Amino acid sequence: MRPVYACACLVAAFAALPAFAAQSSSPVVTVILDFKGVYSARALREMQNESAAILHSSGVRLEWKLLGETGGKSFSDLVVMTFKGVCEYEPAPPRYDELGPYAVTKTTDGQILPFGEVDCDRVVDSARSAMSGADLDRADLLVGRALGRVVAHELVHMLTKSAEHGKEGVEKAALSGRQLIGAFLPLSAFDVNRLRLEFAGR
Repeated sequence: MRPVYACACLVAAFAALPAFAAQSSSPVVTVILDFKGVYSARALREMQNESAAILHSSGVRLEWKLLGETGGKSFSDLVVMTFKGVCEYEPAPPRYDELGPYAVTKTTDGQILPFGEVDCDRVVDSARSAMSGADLDRADLLVGRALGRVVAHELVHMLTKSAEHGKEGVEKAALSGRQLIGAFLPLSAFDVNRLRLEFAGR
């Protein structure tokens, strides 16, 4: 199985969204989803469930909105995730030969911004490479699981405002296809503590 870099920081000239405000003991982060291509409803639900389950140990709760559903409302804790490519299982799309990130978190002047971009084609390709047999009967669910882990990884960067990676768990710098679709991949104790300290200080 070929490990692929989970994410990369990308310098971009984006205006920051409203700053994170002080939180209660159970902070809620609103995640705006901007899909540039097709996606599976089953994969979307599993992505949301998986990301929420991973961040639950830190006390962070996630609220999901598709782009256009915000109705002009303001949110204290808000991040935007853009998804490019095809975000559903495909039996035989092109394979990637080179290593590269599943996703990027935007930065400007060295500061982490609350904007991320997921390369669905690369995530799906990696997830599919780890599937076999009965996995194909639940392929879209596994794609959603993989996307959920990639999204959770990027959310840790955004919420802690740090490009630092963990040595274990979902925040490792590189994750294989098997790690993306296998048994539960949690946050490490180190990353749980980082998130708790971040919100406690707000």
